[in-house]
Amino acid sequence: MKATRRRAAVASALRTKVARRKPADADQTLTDRAYDALEEMIVTLKLAPGSAVSEAELSQRLGIGRTPIREALQRLARELLVQILPRRGVIVSDINVKTQLRLLEVRREVERLVARSAARRALPEEREHFAALAAMFERAAKANDDVAFMRTDHEFNELCVLAARNDFAAATMRLIQPLSRRFWYVHYKQAADMPEAAKLHAAIARAVAAGKEEQAAQATDALLDNIEAFTRATVGADL
Repeated sequence: MKATRRRAAVASALRTKVARRKPADADQTLTDRAYDALEEMIVTLKLAPGSAVSEAELSQRLGIGRTPIREALQRLARELLVQILPRRGVIVSDINVKTQLRLLEVRREVERLVARSAARRALPEEREHFAALAAMFERAAKANDDVAFMRTDHEFNELCVLAARNDFAAATMRLIQPLSRRFWYVHYKQAADMPEAAKLHAAIARAVAAGKEEQAAQATDALLDNIEAFTRATVGADL
């Protein structure tokens, strides 16, 4: 029981550390809250591809001021999840299979590097957090809980870039991961096996927790093979 409580405390502390990777002033905290909420709404299709939204509408919906909303939307625009159009407002970006396949080419190389680096450089408390995330992925797989999987995946990605300690890889990961999560969420019921995807993520987390660089890289390749097959299956053609 003591070990379980300690793992929970470490995971909670690390989530706070990840969330505060930027200066922790009040405005920035609100911007991070706005970004996290909007990113999840876009990824889970509560804000549908092609839909138009406004700062005022989102501010009222989230109970957050317009300045943090505007800053969060600017970040989402850099990540290609929204388009900010003069005099037309904000449009949620469409989803494109060919774009997703090109993205996966980059993701495979960068994610392999991040997994190796995290396995090598993670601090002891980060390794405990990776082990806890592996268990969370496995619980999501057993329950077939897509929302729990998506949230755990988001936390896992943030911890990976923190533990890898490579700002260039982190910037690339933060650009491609939200697009990947949204594409998966749109199509997984047609062509993906969510429990299998969760187990593949768990394998990476366990390898990083154990400091096994090559095993982490191989587990990443297995995950990306699965994701690429799933992406191609959404159109039933080899693009």
